[in-house]
Amino acid sequence: MTAMAPASDAHHFDARQVFQWLSYLQYPALLVALGFALWPLFHRMQGMLDAYNNALLYAGVGIGMSSLQDPTKTQNKVSRKTWEDPRKGLLVLWLLALQALLSIVLGLLGTALADSTALSQLSLGMVAFGLGMVGLLKTAIEMREHHRLDKQVGTEDRVVSEASA
Repeated sequence: MTAMAPASDAHHFDARQVFQWLSYLQYPALLVALGFALWPLFHRMQGMLDAYNNALLYAGVGIGMSSLQDPTKTQNKVSRKTWEDPRKGLLVLWLLALQALLSIVLGLLGTALADSTALSQLSLGMVAFGLGMVGLLKTAIEMREHHRLDKQVGTEDRVVSEASA
């Protein structure tokens, strides 16, 4: 009986990397959302509520897909600067939380109070958008925790003091 050879690194997929790749699906979803958002502007506002519902749905899915990205990496210099500063990061977290909460609450209220199917559908689109924002908020919290300079300095100081003890 022969021993099984270890799996080669070339054929081994890191789950974090797979999710990072999947996060790129946010871009087509957001492009579709933009297309639906612009559609009524070029068609004399015909089907506006349906188009905006679809825009909100696709934007929610796209934003939700962005939450699959690796929170240990930043996308650009502005993002890095935001998450490194504890005050800026906290402000962004509050803004994301407020946007998610308002979208979900207004969507649920709209669904309950809507007089027409189109308004009810638009409200459900708002809920989907808000849920996507909740996913983004979760990733933003992780990014802030990972990139904060004030926490990294404290960690380094603790490691140095423990090593010298």
